[in-house]
Amino acid sequence: GRRIEVACSIDAATLPAKPIRVRVELRDGARVISRAERELTLEKTGPGEVALTLSNLGNAALWEVDAPRLYDVVAALWVDGKPVHDCRVRTGIREARFEVDGFFLNGRRLQLFGLNRHEIYPCAGGAMPGRVLRRDAEILRRDFNCNIVRCSHYPQSEAFLDACDELGLMVWEETPGWGYLGGPAWKELVVQNVHDMICRDRNHPAIVIWGVRVNESANDAALYQRTTGLAKALDGSRATSGSMTSGSRKNWDQDWHEDVFAFDDYHSDPDGSVGIEKPTPGVPYMLAEAVGQFNYTQRKGFDAKYRRAGDVVLQEQQALRHAQAHSRAAAYPACSGVIAWCAFDYASLMNSYQGVKCPGVADVFRIPKLGATFYQAQTDAKSRPVILPNFYWDFGPKTPRGPGKNAAIFSNCDRLDLFVDGRPIATLHPDAENYPHIKHPPFFADLECDGASRPELRIDGYLAGRRVLSRSFSSDPARDRFFLQADDEELIGDGADATRLVFGEVDKFGSMRPFGDGAVSFQI
Repeated sequence: GRRIEVACSIDAATLPAKPIRVRVELRDGARVISRAERELTLEKTGPGEVALTLSNLGNAALWEVDAPRLYDVVAALWVDGKPVHDCRVRTGIREARFEVDGFFLNGRRLQLFGLNRHEIYPCAGGAMPGRVLRRDAEILRRDFNCNIVRCSHYPQSEAFLDACDELGLMVWEETPGWGYLGGPAWKELVVQNVHDMICRDRNHPAIVIWGVRVNESANDAALYQRTTGLAKALDGSRATSGSMTSGSRKNWDQDWHEDVFAFDDYHSDPDGSVGIEKPTPGVPYMLAEAVGQFNYTQRKGFDAKYRRAGDVVLQEQQALRHAQAHSRAAAYPACSGVIAWCAFDYASLMNSYQGVKCPGVADVFRIPKLGATFYQAQTDAKSRPVILPNFYWDFGPKTPRGPGKNAAIFSNCDRLDLFVDGRPIATLHPDAENYPHIKHPPFFADLECDGASRPELRIDGYLAGRRVLSRSFSSDPARDRFFLQADDEELIGDGADATRLVFGEVDKFGSMRPFGDGAVSFQI
């Protein structure tokens, strides 16, 4: 049955004359769901541990991605019949299992749909206040519709993990490092890092997998047997894994010892689209990375830099490649899902542009690129219909003939009607033939046209025959506006706090322009 095992540490400076009592409760607000207590006599000063189990959890709800129910575990120390100290920890109850036929949350198969995240910001590095860190979880869950994030490649802020608990965003958390394995003393630090990560974060219900391998490192059977065994000893409720590459995959059946085979899949199909390997047979399987900056057109290298201010045609390819990766991986019932590379651009010296690596579907300021349109559309149209062109409606020097013949539009509607200057030009349906395994495939339209008249584009979205959304786009920059928006209306003055201000140029309908000229002065 369901239970919560509680380990209480007591650090006694003096020895009470009478026995003490430790009481542990599971609380839903003020309501006590379960209680356990134990009386003991302290025989020596210093630290010690007492273990209790909360059972008979009754109607306590399980933590789900769409209903992330959280409870408080409150431990109290009683001396002479009076409570003298208590400690409160928030947690949730859920079962997360990886099987050869997929991932199961509370017994229900759930396709993993996620992005990797670096905790790196412009100017501040990782030193952001909790509000900003939490915002990343909100973007991933609410804007990009992810159900899982990989903390690449180190344990991340507790503020971020707290937000994941609250939002229903599952987490892969992993030990620090990338590629390199050092000598014996260095490996001892890897083991220590795994220990510290699990001890700090095992109460977070959002975490469903421990990364106990150094990211993309070579197989080291002795080291990774130690880290896997340590993870099991500290927390037997979660699966272990670590990202594998084509190099470490070659001899995996001798040298691999984790629970979930997680592969970083970067290869191209012969037509230059995203290739996805067959799952490794006989073991739970998933993709820890895909897409990134891999050059699918050249079928080698990692120099596809998806810069917002860069090549527009390349920007338009990013969302389609992410859609291909998720759809093609989901074609294999044995694949638990994909955590693609990656959510946000970040500082790096590898394959970067002026010190910033650009594989994110959003930039370093967390502003979505065209690459995010696929993720933004994977939500329920009944509650939030969206229409997101995977192009800029622009007839400038970079796109003189407009978006072109095979322009993609991401939407969760089931039909789109397109109009140019009020004239109907197309009725579109999602391309389920080429993207059969994602909720909302892209639509494709021929939008190559003469932009001399500065035409307007209108897209109407329909659901079951009823129009649920209409969006318009102007190609005339004469009526563009300056746009400024703050994520938060107020900051908290007693401590460190921050928020983001986004500014840019938008057309008369409020759609962001990719490029702008001229000087703008503004005050905050």
